[in-house]
Amino acid sequence: MNPDETSWALPPEVRPEPGRLAFDLDAALDSMVWLSIRVPDEAYTAPLLGTERIGNGCVIGDDGLVLTIGYLITEAQTIWITDHRGRTVPGHALGVDFASGLGLVLPAMPLDVPTLMRSPSAAVAIGEELLVLGHGGIGHALAAKLHERKTFAGYWEYVLDDALYTSPAHPRWSGSAVVDREGRLIGVGSLLVQEAGADGTKQANMSVPVDLLEPILDDVRRQGRPNRPPRPWLGFFVQEHEGRLVVGGLSMRGPAARAGIEPGDEIKAVAGQGVESLVELFRAIWAQGPAGTTIALTLRREGRTHDVRVASIDRDSILWRPRGLN
Repeated sequence: MNPDETSWALPPEVRPEPGRLAFDLDAALDSMVWLSIRVPDEAYTAPLLGTERIGNGCVIGDDGLVLTIGYLITEAQTIWITDHRGRTVPGHALGVDFASGLGLVLPAMPLDVPTLMRSPSAAVAIGEELLVLGHGGIGHALAAKLHERKTFAGYWEYVLDDALYTSPAHPRWSGSAVVDREGRLIGVGSLLVQEAGADGTKQANMSVPVDLLEPILDDVRRQGRPNRPPRPWLGFFVQEHEGRLVVGGLSMRGPAARAGIEPGDEIKAVAGQGVESLVELFRAIWAQGPAGTTIALTLRREGRTHDVRVASIDRDSILWRPRGLN
């Protein structure tokens, strides 16, 4: 592991005080691991997320099963897992759930570290004190609060119905563990966001509720993905801009580009239903049927409105896999 990832530390005043906690903080921190991921140059996500990725994971199984944020391990060619003692072992990605954004990694051998117990995030109230943990000991543990929970929509065709927002923000948020006052895992760190409040704009972490793992855990462990029809994926990046939904970019290997959609197009409707937000747009697309469904969109380009039909696909179908698994 890069020494720079362990040489930094959060200031003592923002760390939790172990003596005030109702659980063994050292054991919780020992369950945190560091992931170093290599993705091949030809992978679909390489230009978007890079070929060298690093982030946190937390051990949730006696066999060393690691829970992390899915974008770290999508199309992973190699994964190295470093535990709290500095021991590094190889691992492999069991799978990623694109609906939740969660991913699972299995080490080549048991890690012999404590496991983090999980608890539904719904029981946590706004304003409640939490901890955000990263690999690296007490210097990477942050005392935080749940300051908001709301729907989150990402331009990459992603919606979370009940995203968790914690502040202050952890500087190494990817795959971090959000734990409650009993030391139980309630969320997995995903993004750094800017949140507007009464005191101005501040940074926060958006995390995925661990509740979303429970219905899919066995499926992802067994077959690499949830046992449900995949959502239709169009391969465009849409942004909300001045009250409009504007295509900001396209996957050149995606259905939207093949259908003739262009950057700058404004999306007005899905199957004749007007849409005004990313949440409305993506939910309307997913409501049309599973991957493979043709999606009817109404676009506005250069002052003119026209309709286009996009033959959706399963996002997973364009991702890189080791030879022999395609």
